[in-house]
Amino acid sequence: MLKRTIIKNSILVNEGKSFESDLLICEGRIERIDRDISHPEAYIIEADGLNLIPGCIDDQVHFRDPGLTHKADIATESRAAVAGGITSFMEMPNTIPNTLTKALLEAKYLIAEKKSVANYSFYMGVSHDNLDEILSVNYSNVCGIKVFMGSSTGGMLVDDPHILESLFSKAPTLIATHCEDEKTIKHNLALFEKQFNGSLTADQHPNIRCREACLLSSSFAVSLAKKHNTRLHILHISTADELSLFENITALADKKITSEACVHHLFFDNTSYATLGNKIKCNPAIKTTEDRKALCLGLTDGILDVVATDHAPHTLDEKSQPYLSAPSGLPLVQHALPMMITLGVENHWDLPFIVQKMAHNPAICFQIANRGFLREGYFADLVILNPHQVQNIKAAQLYYKCGWSPLETYDLKGKVVKTFVNGHLVYDNDHIVAEHIGMRMNFDRK
Repeated sequence: MLKRTIIKNSILVNEGKSFESDLLICEGRIERIDRDISHPEAYIIEADGLNLIPGCIDDQVHFRDPGLTHKADIATESRAAVAGGITSFMEMPNTIPNTLTKALLEAKYLIAEKKSVANYSFYMGVSHDNLDEILSVNYSNVCGIKVFMGSSTGGMLVDDPHILESLFSKAPTLIATHCEDEKTIKHNLALFEKQFNGSLTADQHPNIRCREACLLSSSFAVSLAKKHNTRLHILHISTADELSLFENITALADKKITSEACVHHLFFDNTSYATLGNKIKCNPAIKTTEDRKALCLGLTDGILDVVATDHAPHTLDEKSQPYLSAPSGLPLVQHALPMMITLGVENHWDLPFIVQKMAHNPAICFQIANRGFLREGYFADLVILNPHQVQNIKAAQLYYKCGWSPLETYDLKGKVVKTFVNGHLVYDNDHIVAEHIGMRMNFDRK
C-alpha cells in the first residue's frame, strides 16, 4: 500500500455521531478527517456511502497459543477477528504453559509478533504463589491481570480468600475476573449427577453453574475491590442478579469497577440448548431468556460497560463428547459485530451505540493508547461496514482452525467489507490480503 490512502465517501460513525466524510491515512495513522480530501500521491478507496467505524477491541479471547494449537492459534484466530471487524484483542493466560511468569508472558508477545494480523495484548495470570511475578510486570504494555475465581478450561482456579485478599490489596493495575463460586458448582454437580444417574446433558449446565454461583463470586470480587480501592473489571456477566453490583452514574473513565457482557449471553438463552447442546456450553453458562433480556437492558442503560466475545474454540470432536467430558467455550470473533447489529434491531441499538460498546468503551476501560476512536493522530484501525447486508453463516466461510460455529445457518445482519490494521488493508471482501501487521498495544496508565 502507498504511503497515503484516502477512504472516500464514507459515513463515519464515531463518538455518538454519524456523518459523511473522507479519511486520510498516513504512515499507519489517521492524518485527517474531512470532506473532499485529496492528495496527488494517495491511493483512493471508494466507500460508496458505506459506514466507516473504528475497529472493534475484544478484551477477552482464548487463541490457544501456545500449547493448544490443535484447537486454534494466533494466526488463524486473528484472521477470523479482522474478518469480523475486530482489530485488537486481549488474550487470556490459560494456555500451556499457563502464563504465570514474566518470561512466559513475553514469550507470547514474540509469538504474536510473528503471527498476528490484529493488534494484541496478553493478560498476566494468577496462581496461588506467583504474586512476586505479577508485581514485576510493566503494565504500560500489558492489558491487565487475570484471575479465575471460578474454574474453567486450563485449571487456573484461585479461590483462596487469603491469596485473593493479598492480590487485590497489591495489584498495580486492572484485575479482570472470571467469577463463579466453586463450592456451589461442585455441590450442584453432585446433586444433578445423582438425580440423573450420571446421564447429564448440556441443558443442565445453567443449573449446575447456576446464578447463585455467579452472584456469590462477583459480590466477593466487588467487596474486595471496594475494600482495597482496586481497579476491577468483571468479565462475562451472565445473570440479571449481578447487575445490581454495577452503576451507570460515574463516567466510564472514572469507574473503579467495570463490567463486560459477552455476545453469546446476549444472543442465546437456555432454549438454545435443545438444538445446540454442547456447542454453546460455556463458563459461565448461558442462562434464561429473562437473564438475556436483562443483560441487553443493562447494556442499554450503561450498567454493563463493554461487549466482548470470550472466543474459546475447541475441536468439534471435543465438543461432541458427552456433556461432562465436553470442554466449555465457543468460537465467536468472526461474527460478534454482526451479532450485535442483529441484536440491535430487537433492542433499538443504533450503530453509534454498538461502536461505543465494542470500540470506544474497551479503549477507555483499559486506557488503550491511540486506539478505539476515529481521531486524527490515532492508529488507523478501521472497518468499512455494510450494516444492512444479511449474511447466512456457513462453515466454508470460517477462518477458525476448529472449523465450526454455533451460528451456522443463522442469518445475521451486517457485513464487514474491508478491515484496516495500523493503516494496512488486511481484509478485503472475504479475503485476507496482509499478514503479521498487528502491533503490541500500549496503555496510558499513570
